[in-house]
Amino acid sequence: MRALLARRDIRLLVLARLIDMAGSNALWIALGIRVKELTGSNSAAGLVFFAFILGTLGAPLGGALVDRVRRRPLLIVLNLASTVLVLPLLLVHDRHGVWICYVVMALYGLASGATSSAMTALTQSLISPEHLGDANGLLQTLLQGLRLIAPLLGAGALSAFGLGPLVVGDAATFALAALLIALIRQREDRPQSARQEEAGAHIAAGFRYIARTADLRQLAVAVVLAVVAFGFSESVLFAVVDAGLHRPPTFLGVLSSLEGAGAIAAGVGAAVLMRRAGEGRTVMLGLACAAAGFSLSAAPSLLAVAPGTLLIGASLPLIIAGVMTLFQRRTPASLMGRTDAALSVLIGVPQTTAIAAGAALIALVDYRVMLATMAVLMAASALYLATRTTRLPTEAGVTTQVRAGGRTTEPQNHHGDSAVGDGAADR
Repeated sequence: MRALLARRDIRLLVLARLIDMAGSNALWIALGIRVKELTGSNSAAGLVFFAFILGTLGAPLGGALVDRVRRRPLLIVLNLASTVLVLPLLLVHDRHGVWICYVVMALYGLASGATSSAMTALTQSLISPEHLGDANGLLQTLLQGLRLIAPLLGAGALSAFGLGPLVVGDAATFALAALLIALIRQREDRPQSARQEEAGAHIAAGFRYIARTADLRQLAVAVVLAVVAFGFSESVLFAVVDAGLHRPPTFLGVLSSLEGAGAIAAGVGAAVLMRRAGEGRTVMLGLACAAAGFSLSAAPSLLAVAPGTLLIGASLPLIIAGVMTLFQRRTPASLMGRTDAALSVLIGVPQTTAIAAGAALIALVDYRVMLATMAVLMAASALYLATRTTRLPTEAGVTTQVRAGGRTTEPQNHHGDSAVGDGAADR
């Protein structure tokens, strides 16, 4: 990691991502609180986040754009556009302006999906395959730490200064991120011209690539099972605090801090684990941690819930870093944007459905039954990966080969290295 941060371009890329996420996380929570204040409705506040998720489902359109243009200039344009995009929120003063929040958040989600795919693709082009695990582990450590702080700052700033300064601050973070990306010096090759194909086929290419690449397909199936469990947890954790621990709702903040601490610790070790065991086993360990964490959380005792929460937090960076690294290593640069976008949709749709289902089921089903179901889903996901026969090429092994236009090619990244995997059978 020290070697990565010694490179000026990598420092700029990581800093841009952190600044972008800091502003976004602070604004999102504050905007939900503000809508709740203006309307008095929990449902209206929840629709803020639903509008964002709805926007992210347009990620395949952004992914198609990412694979047609240079990623660095695109990221600059997307960040500058987002700077302007959030400013209409300054017009929200009463309940009659709440619709503006929904429109802005839907467009915000659309821009965020394209930005995420472009950032993933740019990271792939700037960092050699053997260092992608280190980069993703580092980024997860920093982002998990940020997620502990940014929502608290957003809620505190809203209470002290109102929504306006937060909107202006978020716009400023986008502008600063654009500047930092503009300062990256490494030359980015122009994307190779793709063969002529219908727009729909071009957009769907990421889904087709995942479907025909066995290890990516298997990992996608496992992660879809996992995100259903995580979607249920959005509602279940409130019941753990109330019915299980008999604590006030504010105690959820304590559990959130424990979850963040577990995430930071796991993020630090994710890179080392991926080098030694491979991305697949890293993801499996994350899934197993989540299964154990959900099981422990069913016990009506803080002595069980606290370590369970730590394990749930630790599971996230292991899963995310392992998935991101494998997809970056196994996907040719010409498809990275669309493949990342396809994975976002494959994850986003079941996760959104699970969040809605969890909110309904928690009123009908004992929370311990739901936790048991979540643990089973996580364990089944880990077992599915463990029993797959597909084995990834090792770091010193076979170069990934991708069929394109009827011939076999070797996808190269910007450094001229083949996009290879480094470990076990395995977003």
